[in-house]
Amino acid sequence: MLKLLIGNRNYSSWSLRPWLFLRLNGIAFETQRIALYTPHSKAEILQHSPSGKVPLLMDESLHVWDSLAICEYVMERFSPVHGWPQAVAERAEARSLVAEMHSGFSALRSQLSMNCRRTPAAAPFDAAAAADIKRIDAIWTSCRQRFGTRGPGLFGDWSLVDAFYAPVVLRFDRYCLPCSEESRAYMDAVLALPALQEWMESARAETEVLPVFEV
Repeated sequence: MLKLLIGNRNYSSWSLRPWLFLRLNGIAFETQRIALYTPHSKAEILQHSPSGKVPLLMDESLHVWDSLAICEYVMERFSPVHGWPQAVAERAEARSLVAEMHSGFSALRSQLSMNCRRTPAAAPFDAAAAADIKRIDAIWTSCRQRFGTRGPGLFGDWSLVDAFYAPVVLRFDRYCLPCSEESRAYMDAVLALPALQEWMESARAETEVLPVFEV
């Protein structure tokens, strides 16, 4: 049985990505949660992960860290898991979008933290975050206009791209960020996923409050 080590569901956007990807593909796994930002968090995580960070996937003696590496491993380990679009050009675009999410949008991340328990309400953000928001909205709008007839995901069927943008869907929803009609429809489809609803319910049940992430 695979085991996925995650942080607080309410705040840990990187934990959500591989967790959701595994659930969308019907892969059985156990979840082990370590509360972040406690005096013992780092030591507990280092018992499993050399990076000292979550998420981490444990497959017997093999430990895989970093959300993208975990998802890539799952695609190879459980072929044919649906991770990327089949067409070469679309697969290249999907990889580019995941890489952009994985390494970019730092202003949005730092100013509008993922907070599943937050009551939807607007919050202030600067020009850099506004640029991130505009870019993400453009990504969603473009993908849905081109591939929306195939299914609810950004490339039709749910894929790795959707798992990586799911925490941003939560940010757009919780902070009432501006977006197109296509983006809003996509967000509603993601938010309606039973797996994401399960994550949200568990996040709401958590008791930890981390002021650094409360905008």
